Amino acid sequence: MTNVTDSAALGGPSRPTGRHGRRRVALLIVAIVAVIAVVLTGGALAYAKQFEGRALPGTTVLGQDVAGQTPEEIAALVAERGEEVTVSVTAGEKQLEVGLEELGVSVDAAATAQAAVGRDDSFADVIASTWSGEHEVSPVVAVDEASTVAFAKGLVPEDRTTPVDAEVTFDEDSQTWTAEPGRNGQGVDPQPLVDAVTAHAPTLESFSVEQPIEEIAPSITTEEAEAVVADIAALLEQPMAIEGPDGATHEVSSERRNGWISVAPDEAEQTLRIAVDEDAVREWVSTVAAQDAVEPEDGIEQVDEDGEVVKVVTEKKDGLKITNTDAVADQLIAALTGTTPLEAAFESTTVEATVEQVDAPAPAEEEDEEDSEESAAPPANPTGEKWIDVDLSAKTVTAYVGDTPVWGPRAMVDGKEGYETVTGTYEIYLRYDRQDMTNAPYYPEDHPKYYYTPDVPWVQYFHRGYGFHGAPWRSSFGYSGSHGCINLPVSDAKWLYDWASIGTKTVVHY
Repeated sequence: MTNVTDSAALGGPSRPTGRHGRRRVALLIVAIVAVIAVVLTGGALAYAKQFEGRALPGTTVLGQDVAGQTPEEIAALVAERGEEVTVSVTAGEKQLEVGLEELGVSVDAAATAQAAVGRDDSFADVIASTWSGEHEVSPVVAVDEASTVAFAKGLVPEDRTTPVDAEVTFDEDSQTWTAEPGRNGQGVDPQPLVDAVTAHAPTLESFSVEQPIEEIAPSITTEEAEAVVADIAALLEQPMAIEGPDGATHEVSSERRNGWISVAPDEAEQTLRIAVDEDAVREWVSTVAAQDAVEPEDGIEQVDEDGEVVKVVTEKKDGLKITNTDAVADQLIAALTGTTPLEAAFESTTVEATVEQVDAPAPAEEEDEEDSEESAAPPANPTGEKWIDVDLSAKTVTAYVGDTPVWGPRAMVDGKEGYETVTGTYEIYLRYDRQDMTNAPYYPEDHPKYYYTPDVPWVQYFHRGYGFHGAPWRSSFGYSGSHGCINLPVSDAKWLYDWASIGTKTVVHY
């Protein structure tokens, strides 16, 4: 007999067998996995949704976890920390507690918050950030170095002055140059503070810094000013003179040199410089050259019918012209700046005078009466320019019309020694029929040279204070004895006054 065990009969479940059974098992597993995936995906999406517009997981600012915080919350955190920061600054004996803003530091809380939430908040990135660990965001901090430097310089106490440069001054009364001492100041090198603020401010943590206060020497020292004074002294001690064409010398005195030089800082204000007023030097050299120059004086000669000179009315005098005025000025300027010694001399050239020859008058016929007044009467119809001849050698005055003498020669008195009458060619420029004459502007009444003469008659000036006039106080003429004017008998002075006029040429000669 055969025994067969029937599982169903025994009460157990029936098992699927074959290919159809295995398929049913696979479908069941897929269904279970699908359910699990749906559950997980829904949860992850919900997790990622809560970080939209907020800091992702792992984000830290200033060491604090800000995951899930809004930009406003993060900005408030950064701003609060920035305001809490204090910097302890030690400068000499002064100690200060200041905030970052006073040091020129600005904290951009909004920009920091934006950097914290600026990461991609997509589903994948949220999931990735969850597993990637910490993400540190540094505060956005800017340092205005100029403001930091200004703060550092402001640390110098008010009673500690800035350095004062030494100076060189000139005293007009004593004609002396003096070095005014410089004075050290106190200040700071702001770089240590700038470096400390730049390094520590971005941490938004309080810190300390020492800012040294230092002695600062002036740009122009007392020693330099004293050296300039010594240079000026050496410059003034050096002999300076310009040789004139006649061998005379024109000394350049120390007083004159003092008026030409000055001392001032250079353009960079780092050193003292001796400057020379070149325009003033050139003006003085030109004036001296003009004094050495001589204007030519043309001569006048009377000749007879054969052309032979019978009388020299006015001796010609050649002139002199200085030809190197600019070069001498350049040499003097170079000597004043200490570059070369002064070895200057005026060079000159002769300016030839001319001689005008005029016909000599015909010899006068013998007169019956020696004292007749006919000699004073002019010849008939003389022609030419009126002019007056003053012969200092003969002590005479003669009036001419052209080359014809119409009056004179008449005896006169010219300037005595020390008051010599000027020579040259001039024109009458001022006339008085009466004038009080005195030298009171130059001498007091009790001085031996003082004089006062009222009502001097028939006065005609031809050069400065030199002129013709009547001299009723004199009884004789024909010698030197006046104060420079041409003294005439009153009747002769009146004749000349009536005959001449403003502009009449006057030639004075020996």
